Amino acid sequence: MNEKISTDKKNSIGTKFYPVYHAAPPVGWMNDPNGFCFYNGEYHLFYQHHPYSAEWGPMHWGHMTSKNLFEWKHLPIAIAPDRFYDKDGCFSGSAIEKDGQLYLMYTGHVIPNVFKQKLHLQTQCIARSADGINFEKFSGNPVIGNPGDHRASKYDFRDPKVWKHDGKFYAVVGSKTEEDDVGQIILFESEDLEHWNFKSIAARATENLGYMWECPNFATIDGKEVLIFSPQGIKQEGIVYQNVYQSGYMIGNLNYETGIFTHEDFHLLDYGSDFYAPQITETPDGRTILIGWLDMWYEKMPEQEDDWAGMMTVPRELRLKDGKIFSVPAKELEGLRKEKISYEKLSLTEPTKLEKISGDIGELIVDVDTGKTPAFGIELRVGEKEKTIIEYTEAEKLLILNRKRSGKGPGDTREVELNPGKKLTLRIYLDKSSVEIFINDGEAVMSSRIYPDESSRDIIFVPWGNSFEINSVTFYKF
Repeated sequence: MNEKISTDKKNSIGTKFYPVYHAAPPVGWMNDPNGFCFYNGEYHLFYQHHPYSAEWGPMHWGHMTSKNLFEWKHLPIAIAPDRFYDKDGCFSGSAIEKDGQLYLMYTGHVIPNVFKQKLHLQTQCIARSADGINFEKFSGNPVIGNPGDHRASKYDFRDPKVWKHDGKFYAVVGSKTEEDDVGQIILFESEDLEHWNFKSIAARATENLGYMWECPNFATIDGKEVLIFSPQGIKQEGIVYQNVYQSGYMIGNLNYETGIFTHEDFHLLDYGSDFYAPQITETPDGRTILIGWLDMWYEKMPEQEDDWAGMMTVPRELRLKDGKIFSVPAKELEGLRKEKISYEKLSLTEPTKLEKISGDIGELIVDVDTGKTPAFGIELRVGEKEKTIIEYTEAEKLLILNRKRSGKGPGDTREVELNPGKKLTLRIYLDKSSVEIFINDGEAVMSSRIYPDESSRDIIFVPWGNSFEINSVTFYKF
């Protein structure tokens, strides 16, 4: 298996859409991040991986490490589907350290022949490692069997997130109800990671919150408890919930005695076209870092022609402000910065290219005076027939990401409503086939894949009224 991946690396790494500083597979398919953690002095990122093709298939756990969150080293496959309880896939899960060993908790996926692949069975399993590289599956797997006696679906029960609290281990697992397909999160507890007991249905969907809750994460951020998850089946409401599936969070309080999570409303973590299944970890200095899958189900992925598919977002620090989560690029990403180009106090009356501000990778920071700028556009990856457009109108207070002319792949728009006052700050990360926009110090984020020609590299600032008033522009070349 790993010999094949090594042999095929030349077919993927360095191809025209392959990222420079985002995590991506050396070959084959990638989706959900798994087991994101800090262990033995470096970050470990596992991921859903089909190493034999650039299509979704029986899931393995790919594995990479980094000391700085932007230079990633590929390691051998961590776990593969080879047991009776996971023979059709080692689905998503998480990681935790115990007694110096790294434990992976994942979902074993089985398709019984009697169902002719229409249904499946899912249970929770453990693998452990003394060196963080070579993993052995627990002989007592599965450690959490099927939960059908707790009003949970026998067939949709996956993605455990494990943590420790007051000397006990806890895990939340994504699920839905057996009878009426309502998304929910199930909580389990354990003394030793090997023997688990059902605790509660911690939270359940109401109204328009979906028929299945996937990829739950539980964290304490700035003193508040937060449930992060990816609900399926939310219906679009105006400009919100436009993707196939959503990812977001609810702030609340988990009562460890009853196992009930009381919470506030659901909010999105990202308003772009491509963001799903985020997973969090805590840094040695106490920050909460999130990384997500920078793709979306059922969309065309042009990189598949180069024998790979899928990549991750840049790592993001989560902070709590005014009762909501703000997401900003992890401070480690400043290590990418090389040449710096800056302009201040610009008043543009026509479309303008600024000298030395161009390229297909880099970080662009634009501070706009919206009090004097009724509307504007910033065109990225501009070529003869291509451009990706960021649009803002002060009257509607809408920021729009328009990729209708972004090259190969799906063309669409995504919008987010803002209230920036008299200043709007955009921090934009460009890589070979992606754009991520951090708005007003993380008030909102928009992440999308784009597939322009390699020659499409211009950046153009476009006034849509009398003038485009810019307080400052900074571009860092990577």
